[in-house]
Amino acid sequence: MILTVTLNTALDLTYEVPALIPHTSHRVARSAERPGGKGVNVARVLAALGHETVVTGFAGGPTGDRLRELLAPLPRLTDALVRTEAATRRTLAVVDTGAGDTTQLNETGALVAPDEWTAFRARYAELLTGAEAVALCGSLPPGVHVGAYADLIRTARAAGVPVLLDTGGEPLRRGIAARPDLVKPNADELAGLTGSRDPRRATQDARRRGAHTVVTSLGPDGLLAATPDGLWRAAPPAPVHGNPTGAGDSVVAALLAGLVGSTPWPDRLAHAVALSAATVASPVAGEYDPGVLSDLLPKVTVTEETA
Repeated sequence: MILTVTLNTALDLTYEVPALIPHTSHRVARSAERPGGKGVNVARVLAALGHETVVTGFAGGPTGDRLRELLAPLPRLTDALVRTEAATRRTLAVVDTGAGDTTQLNETGALVAPDEWTAFRARYAELLTGAEAVALCGSLPPGVHVGAYADLIRTARAAGVPVLLDTGGEPLRRGIAARPDLVKPNADELAGLTGSRDPRRATQDARRRGAHTVVTSLGPDGLLAATPDGLWRAAPPAPVHGNPTGAGDSVVAALLAGLVGSTPWPDRLAHAVALSAATVASPVAGEYDPGVLSDLLPKVTVTEETA
């Protein structure tokens, strides 16, 4: 079983419009409602790939109830969310199909009370006993202290469970010092951590700060990975147009699948790049286009670079 933690879950709404024009009214061509938050998206992709997954974190209010209703019928996915008094947030992605761009609007997360955090910590410790790996994903909601991920990493390490961290800002800075097995920043998060805009230098610098492995998302240019086995760059054959929301979450899903399967790094990174692109080709986050995945996987270029 793979465990994903989403402390700041969301009810994701996606609207598609032919063209997004400021200061005008729009008729929505298509809409979708999905359970969201980075770790929830990761779990949904893992379950679709055939992995047994468990989702934990927080959910509350009518939006939290709706999120759990949407999770309930998904095969190979178990809901272990902790209820909060405050309502779960909503996120809105407006996809401009003409331009191929997406505008994201994210509400502030629900306030987590001290007793709710205590209940989550107990649930988390219980779930680790059956986990092959755990992913800690996304921003921290109000009421959760900035060093929360560092604490959760130490708990996972004490339980002997490999842990992946996908966050940014100060939670990333403190979390990486707790020595996670893998971190997956994007280029902006990496620059904020290291002060360097050179992805190659910054990725290796992040690894020296405590992470066993650092895999950096370079957007349409693919991935750069600093691993114990070497420095690798993986790139798609061409950019894929669509909705990029959730593409990074699919990278995390592929990395977790490769971790529990002990897949060699070149194959692991190729799968991550192809799965990310297949997610861009899908209308909503947390899902991917199987046809795009199978078509792109053999075309991804993975090269080993000199450290």
